[in-house]
Amino acid sequence: MKLIEVILIAVGLSMDAFAVAICKGLSVKQLLPRHYLITGLWFGGFQGLMPLLGFILGRSLENYIKSVDHWIAFGLLALIGLNMLRESRNPTCDVPAASASQRQAFAPGTMLPLALATSIDALAIGVSLGLLDQVNISLTSTLIGLITFAFSALGLGLGRILGEKFQQKAQIVGGIVLIGLGVKILLEHLAIIEF
Repeated sequence: MKLIEVILIAVGLSMDAFAVAICKGLSVKQLLPRHYLITGLWFGGFQGLMPLLGFILGRSLENYIKSVDHWIAFGLLALIGLNMLRESRNPTCDVPAASASQRQAFAPGTMLPLALATSIDALAIGVSLGLLDQVNISLTSTLIGLITFAFSALGLGLGRILGEKFQQKAQIVGGIVLIGLGVKILLEHLAIIEF
């Protein structure tokens, strides 16, 4: 897998965390530097860990599904992308309300469910990557984590400044990128295109 493909996957996956971070930025009265770090570490950490876990699962199933692995990778990427496009039609900010204390808004009990919810797609991507050849999962997981960290911190600040209008656009972009990568994987394995 080429570096640009890994970066595109990372950007696509980070869009859910970006959208949630925008909502979190809307929900607090004052952002401190540590809030950016906390948000980036939670979202980036989980987004980086989940593909690794999915990769291990995908590799363990490889012998059983090798003949259809490209269809599974395409299906998972397309479903995740379509789901992101569907969610972009009705964006909601399901994070603690502005009345919540600063400490509570960034507490582990608040951040853990958000980080898990935004990283489930990354687990499915990891399964897809485990079915492909020539994937450097260490590099891929690290880049996904770092890019999500950056987008989450950016989303937090943008949410505080600009409001909800970026949430929908982020989900649309992420969905399109993931669907496009799924189509590319399928076409390559069917020998219709070659990159």
